[in-house]
This record gives sequence, C-alpha cells and structure tokens, in this order.
Amino acid sequence: MNRVLHFAKVDLTLHSTFRPPFAAGDRTVFDVDAEIARETVPMPKLPEDRFLCAFNHIFAGGYSAGYYSYKWSETYSADAYAAFEEARITANPDAVKRMGKHYRDTVLALGGGTPPREVWRQFRGRENVDIEALLRHSGLTRTA
Repeated sequence: MNRVLHFAKVDLTLHSTFRPPFAAGDRTVFDVDAEIARETVPMPKLPEDRFLCAFNHIFAGGYSAGYYSYKWSETYSADAYAAFEEARITANPDAVKRMGKHYRDTVLALGGGTPPREVWRQFRGRENVDIEALLRHSGLTRTA
C-alpha cells in the first residue's frame, strides 16, 4: 500500500506543483521523489536512485496525475465487497443473493449511462465511498 501511495503522491506532485529546475541546486524530480519517500516508504531511498527514469506509468503511459486511481478504485472495490459482508451477517439467508441482484441492477446495469456518483448512491445508499472498508480489508484496523 505504501508503494502505491508513494507513486501516486509523486505523480500528483510532479503534475501539479513541480517546476523544472533552471539552475544548479534547483529542486529536481529526484528530490521530489526523495522528499515524498521520507513520508511514505519505510526505508530511505538511496541518493543515486533513479527509478523515476523508468516509471513509464506517469510519464509515458497516459496516466498524467492519474496513478492514484489504482488505490481509489481499490477503495470502491473494498466498499462494494463490504456490502456483501454486511448482507452476510444478517439473519436472512437470502440477503447475499439480494445484494448480488442489487449490485447487478445498479453498478452493472447502469454502467456508464449514469453518473458514477449516482450509481454509487443507488448501490450503497450514500454518495461517498467508505475508506474504512479498504483499511479493514488491508488489515490496518483493529477489526479485520
């Protein structure tokens, strides 16, 4: 998780606030990567680390500040799965089957013809995703 969050933060920073260096001593993309690494990775990066030179996702892969979508989509996936978990814990044996039909009738059936927020609202009954589901599924809360 830290690795994806690190890449996402580097991607967003480089595409939003970074200005290319014009003089010796100006901040480089490698400096940005190292600064963010101090917040996001467990071990310091080596000064000669040049991973960004091969990180095609954010420079040549069409992401351009979109790398965060990996973790963002995982958040929605965890919350959708949580809907089935919630259905499973009810006393009604048909609850999971009904949730599957509800998922089919909202997320799958509405697809791209309905704004995503509206699809989510119809499926989960709220506009926003619950990030607690991702944290729980990732083992980052006390109730796993």
